[in-house]
Amino acid sequence: MSLTDYLVIALFIFISLVIFVPVILFIYWYVKDDRQKQHSILRNFPVIGKVRYITEKVGPELRQYLFNNDTEGKPFSRKEYQDVVKAGKYKERLIGFGSIRDFDEEGFYIRNTLFPKLVDEMKVDNTQKVKTRVYKVDGDNLFSRKEHSEEKLADPYYLRDEDAVVLGDKTCRQPFRVKGLVGQSAMSYGSLGEKAITALSKGLGLAGGTWMNTGEGGLSQYHLAGSPDIIMQIGPDMFGVRKANGEFSWEEFKKKSELPEVKAFELKLAQGAKTRGGHVEGEKVTEEIASIRLVEVGKTINSPNRFYEFDDAPSMFDFIEELRSVGGKPVGMKIVVGDLDALENMISYMKESGKGPDFITVDGGEGGTGATYQELADSVGLPIQSALTVVDEMLREYGVRDRVKIIASGKLITPDKIAIALAMGADLVNIARGFMISVGCIMAQVCHTNHCPAGVATTDKKLQDGLIVDEKHYRVCNYVISLREGLFNLAAAAGIDNPTQFERKHIVHKDKFGRVSPIEDILHAAKRAQLQKES
Repeated sequence: MSLTDYLVIALFIFISLVIFVPVILFIYWYVKDDRQKQHSILRNFPVIGKVRYITEKVGPELRQYLFNNDTEGKPFSRKEYQDVVKAGKYKERLIGFGSIRDFDEEGFYIRNTLFPKLVDEMKVDNTQKVKTRVYKVDGDNLFSRKEHSEEKLADPYYLRDEDAVVLGDKTCRQPFRVKGLVGQSAMSYGSLGEKAITALSKGLGLAGGTWMNTGEGGLSQYHLAGSPDIIMQIGPDMFGVRKANGEFSWEEFKKKSELPEVKAFELKLAQGAKTRGGHVEGEKVTEEIASIRLVEVGKTINSPNRFYEFDDAPSMFDFIEELRSVGGKPVGMKIVVGDLDALENMISYMKESGKGPDFITVDGGEGGTGATYQELADSVGLPIQSALTVVDEMLREYGVRDRVKIIASGKLITPDKIAIALAMGADLVNIARGFMISVGCIMAQVCHTNHCPAGVATTDKKLQDGLIVDEKHYRVCNYVISLREGLFNLAAAAGIDNPTQFERKHIVHKDKFGRVSPIEDILHAAKRAQLQKES
């Protein structure tokens, strides 16, 4: 063929692609939309109505990347997300040109002193360095970005031995001593893939002074991969500590308590994301998961929403006493605060009986790693800042605050939020989604589908290929160290020599009219209102 023939053929193909293919597709979609009976808009406006559904589908991504400003977006803003990424990847939190927080909105603020503590006045233990890796940017322009990672000996920002927070110091043969104030909240193997769990375990183990909560899915080899300190959670279905018939197994519990990595146990009564029983399809119950949870392979699991072993405070406290006696380690409980009368009855019984948990994990209603129903996620349980002050105040009123530590959780992913929680009464803070972001989560919000594109909240092997444990575990380590360093910075600004000394007097609340109130005033006002209501 001649050159002219080739040009004619090429022109024909081009016209076909530009004109005929779109026309054929238009006709196909028109007929398909017109005949379908599911969508009214598509039936009345074939093809054109499809724009509505396409826009609806890509809307979240467009808002996240193009239209939301840095402080917008839920559950975390772009700025909050980037704060976690920068801390993990670059171990960097410096900014320029001031905060973009909206100071006209109401919120809590940390009270700085006129004469802050000097660095050498801070009670911090940085004698044992952490060998980690951080990224350095070599070049950054519109179309390319060059960076490399390098080794770094980082200060761990441990508490001194005399300031360490101790769980079960008066009740257990083996109390749990914590030299950092921040740990990983409950996330089960199965909800997160083995690579994410392994990266978290190795990162937390490398950082030291912190802990990893297994979630109710049982203790897996992936939790143990980095030998971090572990709080093993026990849910109503007793995964990992149950007999074949579903009853609690003291034999299995004793085996777990003898592991040196396991430092404490936590009974999960509720969590922010769900106050319901769990559900796992039989096809997801692989041989490995079945061996970890001690259930049957391939059999669908419907977890109860309450323990069969107890149904009130006295029977629960007896169960806790026996767990502590057999295991020799601290036993706590995880709650979401809602029924204040039931909570007060339980705390009253703590005083009356002299029994009770070594720690209470207070999960805010805004918690969210677990799959749940929309109505439960939106409206069940108090947010953490309200719940925390309620629990702390009740424990003080009944004179049992010194017997129980409080662990707070609920979107507390930056040092300032953690410091405010400590000032409101928390002794320690749990983080879940911040750690998910540190191992690659992009907030796609598909955790419940097993299709997480970042390979974090999925057990799909192919999707997990994107998550490299040897790289991500450094980010976990850097993130938790950065949080602790930030807490010491804030403590120095408040005039105290370590963050365990944060109290209510170190924070204030500013309303939208600019009026400033100490926390004590807010609590007293709430009490007066309650008394007036009761009278």
